[in-house]
Amino acid sequence: MIRADHDLAFMLQYENVAWYEQGAVRILDRRIYPLRTEFVTCHHHTEVAQAIADMVTQSAGPYLAAGMGMALAGWECRDMPQAEASAYLEKAAYTLSHARPTTVVRMEAITSACLEVGRKALEEGRPVDEAIFAHTLEEINNKYLRIDKTAAYLAQQFPAHGTVLTQCFGETIVGLMLRQARAMNKDIKVMCAETRPYFQGARLTASVAYDQGFDVTVITDNMPAYAMSNDMIDLFTSAADAISCDGHVVNKVGTLQLAILCNYYGLPYFTTGAPDKGHPTIDSVKIEMRDPSLVLEAMGVRTAKEGVKAIYPAFDITPPHLISGIVTNKGIYSPYDLNRYFTD
Repeated sequence: MIRADHDLAFMLQYENVAWYEQGAVRILDRRIYPLRTEFVTCHHHTEVAQAIADMVTQSAGPYLAAGMGMALAGWECRDMPQAEASAYLEKAAYTLSHARPTTVVRMEAITSACLEVGRKALEEGRPVDEAIFAHTLEEINNKYLRIDKTAAYLAQQFPAHGTVLTQCFGETIVGLMLRQARAMNKDIKVMCAETRPYFQGARLTASVAYDQGFDVTVITDNMPAYAMSNDMIDLFTSAADAISCDGHVVNKVGTLQLAILCNYYGLPYFTTGAPDKGHPTIDSVKIEMRDPSLVLEAMGVRTAKEGVKAIYPAFDITPPHLISGIVTNKGIYSPYDLNRYFTD
């Protein structure tokens, strides 16, 4: 297999996202990277689910972690009778796919495929963990190849010379869009909004851009209007945690306000990702509310007086009229015509 993660930043290499080996799953702790490079080692699939819930990994990281978690579940049931092992894998698939509520539909696609592979291995008397691991590795490689097509369509929208604003951490698309931009000889600079409370933009997106040799600038979450009004930004792009088939984008909270600003200042906003069949309308999406105490601190340091309250919606919803296009591996679609993605 030719690996599609070549020439990408450290944290986009498969082994540095999530990796199964010898009865354990190792996950890069993105809550503290790049200040420290440490891995959380999980010895049970429920620990993988908890790591996903606790944001040890985020963006697309949980999808790979879920597959590796299923391989670990395959190891855990290695000595069980076939029927019992099959039921065990099914329960593990549910646990891993439901680690975070907003991404259940996408996670179920990952764990269901792993479950099928695991059951086939059980029937054939092959090691279940090895079968699921091989499947997961092939799937992540295929995913990178598929997203590389998306990255090419997106990079074509970049100006020859200009600055691209990102939001949060879009995982693979960040590294691949920059790799594609370089291949197209586009002189791109990157501006990252910090995205509190985990500062993914500042810590993760900026690290990837820097590692890949790009000029990158971090701004706080309340600076985009200043940057746009002073002609510092040419295009805004984000990934999506969910895209409903009626054209709404669910992404890291703060995406909506950036889309509103782009609309006001006449800048394009392109979302990357495929529409979700499991979300025919936006009404089917549940917005995750996380621990509000995280808003009252910065990297573990309390910033608000005791007794002060907070809220922490993990995502917000951007309506289709604020989106210039949904960039997919099949091309760029109008948010009002997403069902065509499934028939093209």
